[in-house]
Amino acid sequence: MKTIRIGSGAGYAGDRLEPALELIEKGHLDYIGFECLAERTIAIAQQARLKDPAKGYNNLLEYRMEQVIPMAFKHKVKVITNMGAANPESAAEVCAAIAKRHGAAPLRIAAVLGDDVFDRLGKYQESEIWETGRPLRELAGEVISANVYLGVEGIVKALEEGADIVITGRVADPAIYMAPLIHEFGWKMDDWVMLGKGTLVGHLLECAGQVSGGYYGDPGKKDVPDPHLLGFPLVECAENGDFFVTKVPGSGGVVNRHTCTEQMLYELHDPANYLTPDVVADFSRVTFEETGPDKVEVRGGSGKPRTRTLKVSVGYRDSFIGDGSIGYGGPGCLARARVAAETIRKRLELRKIPIDEIKIDFIGLNSIYWNHNRGHREPEEVRLRVAARVKDRVSASRIGQEVETLYVNGPAGGCGAEQGVREIVSIASLLIDRDDTGARVIYKEAEK
Repeated sequence: MKTIRIGSGAGYAGDRLEPALELIEKGHLDYIGFECLAERTIAIAQQARLKDPAKGYNNLLEYRMEQVIPMAFKHKVKVITNMGAANPESAAEVCAAIAKRHGAAPLRIAAVLGDDVFDRLGKYQESEIWETGRPLRELAGEVISANVYLGVEGIVKALEEGADIVITGRVADPAIYMAPLIHEFGWKMDDWVMLGKGTLVGHLLECAGQVSGGYYGDPGKKDVPDPHLLGFPLVECAENGDFFVTKVPGSGGVVNRHTCTEQMLYELHDPANYLTPDVVADFSRVTFEETGPDKVEVRGGSGKPRTRTLKVSVGYRDSFIGDGSIGYGGPGCLARARVAAETIRKRLELRKIPIDEIKIDFIGLNSIYWNHNRGHREPEEVRLRVAARVKDRVSASRIGQEVETLYVNGPAGGCGAEQGVREIVSIASLLIDRDDTGARVIYKEAEK
């Protein structure tokens, strides 16, 4: 029975590169995927493209591809990634130039377009925003982007037309890894059972190191060997959809039924009804069996017909966050930090800064749980952090300024003050009809 091997080269926009290179060199791969696009990531990328039409792709694209493309060309590994973000076409042009510079040619590079539906929002002004329950027309803040979650269609088309590298914008995360299975095995786009199995492959691979011990370790309970050398996972999948998860021998980390179970349940509301653009996947009868060191056999994925609608992430300029922090140490440090916090609160009221929301943390005491009634022993050091959400940058800048003035106007011993301001691009979610969308593919050629 025919099998193919697919590796995971990244699980988020800023992930490590070395494990991906290790997979290409030693993993005997047919394909490698780089999943680098969160919901807010693409809205921020749209901001970058507005400032420079040639930008808007992942800011580590050049860094990664300078090393990935020559190695993938040498080992005959095809690359699929959503690092195109808001500008897949420019990303493809960059990759073509890199390939030519390194002599990795001939190489065909595809850009999958069609996820940008900003120009179709007018039709959906009465559609409900999930986060607010109100119509889109009532959304506060300037809308800067709208990207629909596409499925495998464009990636499969690119592979069928001979692409060696496929660069997308917003596609469903598992699609990056399922598309090669459909292309190689000839799975039908209405074979829901096989598409459910393919989605399971993609879901286990999409977060890279998470299924090989990343975000898993708890010393003494769930030990992870050599996390500094964590190896990213690969899957070997058969034509019938059965597969195993493993990693390169000798790499750090661990692959077992527990890491696989944790990753399968990651971001799932209902394991029996995982909604994707291609299929409603059913993971409720999945089994994991450890068949060797760092090798887990996976069976039982299934699926049901896909939905008529697709999810759109609408990015909009929401607010600004201003924040400042300062540290206190030694006997009485918590009492001094509390005096400092109350001083800041009263100063912000005195200056009549229009604050929508404020959060005051004593880091090391209550910053994670935000529960002021928890009992704690007196700490030896504490860091005060004040953060506030406001509508304008000037007001945001005043939050950190007030914290910094504690150097000479606050309790004794304040040190290491920092301050910052950042614009918040928020995401609103809605549904549109899939007939209002469609992928298209363009190509850039790297010639000898």
